[in-house]
Amino acid sequence: MKLKKMLSNVALLDHDHSILAFNERVLDWAHRKDVPLLERLRYLSIVSSNLDEFFEVRAEPHLVANQRQDAQGLFTIKSFERLAQAAHTLVARQYALYNDDLTPALAKQGIKIISHGERNAAQRRWVKQYFEREVRPLLIPVGLDPSHPFPQVANKSLNFIARLSGRDAFGRENDIAIVKVPRVLPRMIQMPEKVSGNRYFFVSLSSVIRAHLAELFPGREVGQFSQFRVTRHSDLAVDEDDVRNLRTALRQGLEYRQFGQAVRLEVSAGCSAHLSTFLLKQFDLPEQALYRVPGPVNLVRLTQLIDLVPLSKLCFPTYKACYPTQLTPGVSFFEQLKLGDVLIHHPFESFGAVLAFLREAVNDPKVLAIKQTIYRTGTDSTLMDLLREAVHQGKEVTVILELKARFDEEANINWSEMLESIGAQVLYGVVGLKTHAKMMLITRREGKKLKRYAHLSTGNYNPYTARLYTDWGHLTADAALTADIENVFVHLASHSRLPKLNRALLAPFDLQRKLLEKINALGVTAASGGTARIVAKMNALTDEALIYALIQAGQKGVKIDLIVRGACILPAQVKGITNNIKVRSVIGRFLEHSRVFYFRQNAVEELYLSSADWMNRNMLRRVELAWPVTDPVQRQRIVDEELVAYLHDDVDAWDLLPDGTYARVRPDNTRQAHAAQAALMLRYGGHDDRRAD
Repeated sequence: MKLKKMLSNVALLDHDHSILAFNERVLDWAHRKDVPLLERLRYLSIVSSNLDEFFEVRAEPHLVANQRQDAQGLFTIKSFERLAQAAHTLVARQYALYNDDLTPALAKQGIKIISHGERNAAQRRWVKQYFEREVRPLLIPVGLDPSHPFPQVANKSLNFIARLSGRDAFGRENDIAIVKVPRVLPRMIQMPEKVSGNRYFFVSLSSVIRAHLAELFPGREVGQFSQFRVTRHSDLAVDEDDVRNLRTALRQGLEYRQFGQAVRLEVSAGCSAHLSTFLLKQFDLPEQALYRVPGPVNLVRLTQLIDLVPLSKLCFPTYKACYPTQLTPGVSFFEQLKLGDVLIHHPFESFGAVLAFLREAVNDPKVLAIKQTIYRTGTDSTLMDLLREAVHQGKEVTVILELKARFDEEANINWSEMLESIGAQVLYGVVGLKTHAKMMLITRREGKKLKRYAHLSTGNYNPYTARLYTDWGHLTADAALTADIENVFVHLASHSRLPKLNRALLAPFDLQRKLLEKINALGVTAASGGTARIVAKMNALTDEALIYALIQAGQKGVKIDLIVRGACILPAQVKGITNNIKVRSVIGRFLEHSRVFYFRQNAVEELYLSSADWMNRNMLRRVELAWPVTDPVQRQRIVDEELVAYLHDDVDAWDLLPDGTYARVRPDNTRQAHAAQAALMLRYGGHDDRRAD
């Protein structure tokens, strides 16, 4: 409290606006002419997907604020309107880019989404046949009246609203009808060669339905109409203290997620005021929640088009990760780890080595037990198949599986049921806390002793995202560190008191406190004339206690560089307040996901890898792990590849300015431009004889 009072004059940046600013930086990749065309389209879709999640998770309180200020005074009508304006501006930029830049550029490459007005006679016949054969049988138009209320419209689903003239079959003047479009229908349909020639012509499902909407209402005339899409609040809220079976409660909650509180309404740009007002009233939304879009109401679905166009020249060159440079193929992992720890830098080095490590453990008769945390692993996972095989091989398999991993709940529930059905011990961590730490522990009999081996990671055990996200994996047989991991697993399983750990830091117990101690100690060192340095890389920085500690340390002379990919509410480079703090964001081909914390106090260096971002939820409401890299050579490798390389990036980097905006870093003409990810791809991309999936 004393620290907060001392720095009460420091105005932190707005969290939600910072998230939107991050998406502005992602959208910049869709603008860049040096990016292949289909990849630009993919970045546009990524921004739309990010905005969907933003509204699904964060928009609810702002809608409440539109009616009243909350008890803490955090949300006001003014702040809601300011955020809505920023979101509308970002969406407008998306569609301007799509219509004015990407669509014409795609057309020059023979890739076109053909609207009804552009179709020739042959194409219209084909579309009509497709509509009659594939679409119409699945559509049930609903005319609204007292016995036909407004239908349940699922989250982010495609729908149409139409205003009809004339009377229905019973002589009534019900003039509003709704058409729900099933999700089983593809949103992008490729035209056959007979009507498209050698070009890649597509029709959108919404265009197909729009062209034949009148046929769904024989005897009535369709006047005004529009496609629409509603986004609903989708963050599952389960009172864990009040349920007997968390898995069952979540399964039931998933049934209702698609029909939560509406938070955003998207309609066609030409939607009439009558229809948009009707929909806003139906979903109980304010005017600011209405988004009129000049194009598809769901740009995320454009990824289907990307997948259907096999033109490699319009995509990034294929990158295949090399086998980890510290490992020797064909040699036992256990033997190699006896010689020292191994670091794996994903996606430049292959995640396949992690699977190979687990596979060796599964097939090794000396391995007695395997313990694993799972946060996100996907619906089709080689890792989970290996754990299943481990059970069949007679190993003791314990899995701490996080059921509440947002939007992965269903996949994780299914995995938990599968593993339990074959005899694995499946646990769900601690009530009220998400288990976000990434740990694998293997216990092996070696002679008369049991020896532990571990894999720790800054990222998820997901083979697919491991090809797209930057992360560090750490294989170790270090007795002190593996003993810490064993104690963490025992604590999560038994809820017994956590013993003092040798090296690891664990949230919610001591991670935040230890970080604060390190930051404050560096402040003391700097104030007394010593050398003090902090470089930290993470996905988000929103924890106020850590932010205030950083500001205070900077004011005492600590030189601080923060590499924060996404939301950051610390105002950097503010004269007289944060002069010694620089914040930059790097947005590249791969999603920056690694968390690395470096502290230098005079000649003493410490470096931690972690699963945790510097957010309040990660520090106090999650089980998170941070662990030191003590080998000087390996520590320097991380410093060089993860910190120095990114601080010198002048291609994909953005600097946070004192006013809270970001400016893209421009190359210095006196030296060659440097892109951190491109340099790492080049460094690791030449090991053709050691490549692995």
